[in-house]
Amino acid sequence: MFTGIVAAIGQIETVSPLGDSAAGVRLAVNPGTLSLDDVSPGDSIALQGACMTVVTKHHAANGCQHFIVDVSRESLVRTAGLDTPGAVNLEKALHAHDRLGGHLVAGHIDGVGAVTHFAPAGESYELRVLAPHALGRYLAYKGSVTVNGVSLTINKVQDLADGCEFSINLIAHTLSVTTLKQLKVGTRVNLEIDLIARYVERILSFSKTSAP
Repeated sequence: MFTGIVAAIGQIETVSPLGDSAAGVRLAVNPGTLSLDDVSPGDSIALQGACMTVVTKHHAANGCQHFIVDVSRESLVRTAGLDTPGAVNLEKALHAHDRLGGHLVAGHIDGVGAVTHFAPAGESYELRVLAPHALGRYLAYKGSVTVNGVSLTINKVQDLADGCEFSINLIAHTLSVTTLKQLKVGTRVNLEIDLIARYVERILSFSKTSAP
């Protein structure tokens, strides 16, 4: 589990194929300011909101630590930003005693959205994202959503013919400590809906007549 509070901006430095073209890729990630002292192979780190398992970690020739993750082809199909070198939001898995600064995040991407608007709005920025139509039922005014691993609060929701557009206000601090500052219209982003909304939808849709 994660909180959606980005701990550091890392950098995917190399992307290497695993086996044939139908397989996934292996990523070598520079963690930036994220300490790897308490990270061991098998631990989870979220990259752009997607939970990945650390395969190994090592020191590069320049003395910097790196960690390695393997990304399956299925994960590549269902996410954005994990198939090329570039900056990524990083968060280590939550400890049971940690402060929950954002909201409960599983690190399981529910869909990929597209930025439709990103521009200054007073002292902050307004971000609008078009989410797949199937995710619209889980997006609500003042509800939570994770965009590229960042826990955010929805300010407005509009159902459209080609999906559900939601609006978010981004303060300067959020932009300075995440990769969201690199967004532009058309950028694809990883989305994870609120975990509680997922269970509420299941409870309300469950039919007692379908139970054995």
